[in-house]
Amino acid sequence: MKKWEELPEKLRNEKVRPYYDTIAKRSGSLLVKRVFDFIVALDLVILLALPMLIIAVWIKCDSPGTVFFRQRRVTTYGRVFYIYKFRTMVSDAERLGTQVTVKGDSRVTKAGQFLRKCRLDELPQLFNVLRGEMSFVGTRPEVERYVDRYTDEMRATLLMPAGITSLASIKFKDEEKLLDGASDPDEVYVNEVLPQKMDYNLEYLRGFNFFYDIKLMFMTVAAVLK
Repeated sequence: MKKWEELPEKLRNEKVRPYYDTIAKRSGSLLVKRVFDFIVALDLVILLALPMLIIAVWIKCDSPGTVFFRQRRVTTYGRVFYIYKFRTMVSDAERLGTQVTVKGDSRVTKAGQFLRKCRLDELPQLFNVLRGEMSFVGTRPEVERYVDRYTDEMRATLLMPAGITSLASIKFKDEEKLLDGASDPDEVYVNEVLPQKMDYNLEYLRGFNFFYDIKLMFMTVAAVLK
């Protein structure tokens, strides 16, 4: 973990400092977390290679376009990276609508509906985990335009790697329904949904420990199966 003086200027504020001090005291858990992420992600990539190949073929047969969706997101210390997912929307979907997805979004493909429901579209993020850009558990990475509107306290979530899942992801697994009917889904997300999700993310930082990560992973599996 970087020293306080080495953090980007936007992270060095009085709202972030308490979170930084808490996480800094748990450097052992951070190391275990990274080792666990790498070993499990590598094992899963090997184990799920065939299923991911089948999904890739299905996507190509279902609609024109690439197999993977790639998008700029923000992770530790405000660093920008490209997140990978299986494509679940039509090509150039971002040009045809908002950054967020609403219920009944016409841009979602038939294959995409199933992949989203089962969270299988997230599988390529195992490669992001291997590269250290993400962790299994942590704040879901947002696009730059949303991060630019973070409050000082929200920026504390950038002290740790972005995650594939989190308590906020579980609580807001039906996020699309919350945005249904909104005249401006982007603004509703930033002003209403994002602050609620951040409350859960900040709670996670205050109580961070490796064993809680394991619990959240099991909770995620249970939520998907339900």
